[in-house]
Amino acid sequence: MNYYIYKKFLEKIAKKVLKILGIKIPEISIVLLGDAEIRAINKKYRKTNRVTDVLAFDYGEIIICLPQAKKQAKELGHSLKEELATLLIHGILHLAGYNNETKKDFNRMLKRQNKIFKEVYGKK
Repeated sequence: MNYYIYKKFLEKIAKKVLKILGIKIPEISIVLLGDAEIRAINKKYRKTNRVTDVLAFDYGEIIICLPQAKKQAKELGHSLKEELATLLIHGILHLAGYNNETKKDFNRMLKRQNKIFKEVYGKK
C-alpha cells in the first residue's frame, strides 16, 4: 500500500468518525511518521522519551507512527488498514475530549473506540 492509498483511506475513515461523533473540526491533519520522528515529538510535547503509536494535538493534528502500526497489526493478527483505522479513531477521540490517563478513562475510551470501529469498518 502506498502513501496515496493511505491518504484516501484515512480521509474516508476520518469523515465517518467525525460524523458518528457529531463533531465538526474544520481541518484534520493526518501525518504518518517513523519511529525516530514520533519519539522526538513525544519527548518534546509529552516529556516521554519513547516511541508511541499515535499522538493527537488539539489544533487538529493526528500523528501515526507507521512502523509501530505495522508491528501492532502483526502482533494483533489483523491488517495494517485495520490498525491505521483504529489509531485514527483513537486520535480523533482525543480531539473530541476523550483521554486515557486513568484505567476508567482508558476503558471508556476503548469501549467507544471499538464501537466506532465496528460502525466504520464493520469488524471487531
